[in-house]
Amino acid sequence: MHPVRRQRLFLVLFIVVFSSVAVGLMAYALRANINLFYPPMQIVAGEAPVDTRIRAGGCVRPGSIERSQETLETRFALTDGVVDFIVTYTGILPDLFSEGEAAVVNGTLSADGVFHATEVLAKHDEEYMPPEVAEVMSASGGDHDKTCGVMAYGP
Repeated sequence: MHPVRRQRLFLVLFIVVFSSVAVGLMAYALRANINLFYPPMQIVAGEAPVDTRIRAGGCVRPGSIERSQETLETRFALTDGVVDFIVTYTGILPDLFSEGEAAVVNGTLSADGVFHATEVLAKHDEEYMPPEVAEVMSASGGDHDKTCGVMAYGP
């Protein structure tokens, strides 16, 4: 093989191997930052991964908010109109967080079925519902007006 061809072959092989390693490392690094959305039906059915960072959402079940007297811990139920799951959150909740309103939570699901939220996102106005929650509410077939009040679904 001619030395110039050999040098080009090694250069091309180096670029291919280096690119493959770079793509592999990026995929591995981004794996920890992926938040998959799970509706209440999948969480209750056990389809959501345990001890993995996920995103969930639904409407805050009226009458389910329990605030601790000593700490900033809040416990509430999220529902899609058919099933509920319990969420615990320690911290200051958004101003627009309230019963009967849509909320999206980021955190981990424990083996006992309680969702431990690290972040709670509430809708930002009265006419908006997060797209993921709107899709879940429409697919669940629950009574949307009783669960989340009368509001427009979707963006």
